[in-house]
Amino acid sequence: MPTDQRAHGPAEAKQRLVLLHGWGADADDLIDLGQELAGPAIGLVGLRAPEPHPQGMGRQWYDLQNPLWPELVAAARRSLRLRLLELGEQVPLEHTVVLGFSQGAAMAVDVASSLPLAGVISCSGYPHPDWQPSGRLPRVLLTHGREDPVVPYAASERLVQLLQGAGGEAELLGFSGGHSIDPALFPQLRAFLKDQLGGAPA
Repeated sequence: MPTDQRAHGPAEAKQRLVLLHGWGADADDLIDLGQELAGPAIGLVGLRAPEPHPQGMGRQWYDLQNPLWPELVAAARRSLRLRLLELGEQVPLEHTVVLGFSQGAAMAVDVASSLPLAGVISCSGYPHPDWQPSGRLPRVLLTHGREDPVVPYAASERLVQLLQGAGGEAELLGFSGGHSIDPALFPQLRAFLKDQLGGAPA
């Protein structure tokens, strides 16, 4: 297994949930959540962001502390796209849902717009400054705390506007809380996975 990812679940799984962690976390950060949501039949892959976090712990998809970070997104986008295409050689992307949190959610929604994924779950995400969705977009489910002090709730509202404006199907589930993934929304997340993965048990 590559060192830049963590895999769980059956090796012969025909459906997959790919997990993209947030700024300062690592590949195993969302595995427990994935197991909670996906059930035993769906394979899980947590991807490790390519760059070390500037504070020495965890990883980052790009350096948010660099004032030129919007320009760094392009390289991160290309890298993640290639990694997802490689995973698609094992389990088709049409049978894959990508879930991201915070910076990982921004990456998930961005890169998903150019790939034939089954769906995307964006938790506490935001749109990249230069991002414009186009083409045949996968269905996107977004969650966001209305009192989020890290990424404003309005960021996910903007994501929904951009996705729907490009003809995509996007729904935002807000909750009373901060920068987190609300367990009260797990039933909706499980239902989304089941719908997008063709009735896979969740």
